[in-house]
Amino acid sequence: MSTSPDLRPGASEQIEGLLFALILIDPELRVAELNQSAENMLGKSAKRVIGQDLIELIGPLDPRVQHRLSVNEAALVAREITISTSEAERRVNLTASPLVSHLGWRVITLSEVGYEETGNDEELASSLGAPSILAHEIKNPLAAIRGAAQLAARKLRGADAKLATMITDEVDRIVRLIDRMQQLGARTPEEVSACNPHEAIRTAIATVRAADKGKVEIIEEFDPSLPPVLANRDALEQVLINLISNARDAVSSAAQGQVTVRTRFVSGLAFSAIRLGRAVRLPIEITISDNGPGVERAMRDHIFEPFVSSKPSGQGLGLALVRKLVHDMNGSISHERDAKRAITSFRVHLPLAKTDAAKSEGA
Repeated sequence: MSTSPDLRPGASEQIEGLLFALILIDPELRVAELNQSAENMLGKSAKRVIGQDLIELIGPLDPRVQHRLSVNEAALVAREITISTSEAERRVNLTASPLVSHLGWRVITLSEVGYEETGNDEELASSLGAPSILAHEIKNPLAAIRGAAQLAARKLRGADAKLATMITDEVDRIVRLIDRMQQLGARTPEEVSACNPHEAIRTAIATVRAADKGKVEIIEEFDPSLPPVLANRDALEQVLINLISNARDAVSSAAQGQVTVRTRFVSGLAFSAIRLGRAVRLPIEITISDNGPGVERAMRDHIFEPFVSSKPSGQGLGLALVRKLVHDMNGSISHERDAKRAITSFRVHLPLAKTDAAKSEGA
């Protein structure tokens, strides 16, 4: 049975529903129209963008891409190029499609690459499954070693007692590392429910401030009108504590180190997370930014992978665990570096919990 033509969405509704940014440009490279996702990416409303030169709006671009856009009306596909928006530099895949019916007119699409988490959750869980089982078996002898070290510390004196205490501390450190490995290998996500994002953020900030004793300034820029998100409160707090702590560490040696935690509602769809074969809308954005030196360029594409760390003493499990926890909540996390402003940002996008439809997406 076919759908009545009257019930089908029109071309404008279809364009507004696209997951990626779409921009119509005229033969002079001026913006004629754009969809909601393009407004979100550019950080500007359609009224401010229409009539502007595309190159001036998102450039400077890679010289080869800029040249082809300027002088060539053929189709163009450019992967992982950098554009500049009002908010940050972004890595995107760009396509330019000429309209045969209108000479010189083209449709530009921009789909964000960022430094978004890569890899398959199932592959990650499988790769860590065996180590997780092994970790469970290691815990038993570690508990015995710790107990023996504690008994020895009570009987020994001086330097020998300090050595026994060191054994206990090292065992505790190894157990914490094993616990994180087991979390990464877990296949059953925690249950999600309606959650006030600002309550979770404030708890995380308070935890980090208590450990840091207020040495680094943490700025809150919240949108108080945000509706509840569909998340696991404990997991969300752990994600935020990790990200805010990392940002604090990145600026701890700077003279004017600053961490900013920002929330906003991104109308439409900022990112798409494919869950259960369908797209999940992620309009709630939490951004943790810092003015530290950023992650080394060679590591940016691998920052969410296990055992990759830019810290001298890091195990490389923190961001891998953050990625898993965010994915378990049907969310998305990405990393970007704005070289112009010298700002590093981690963006977490989460689904809404205010409707039954949103709840069913997170089930």
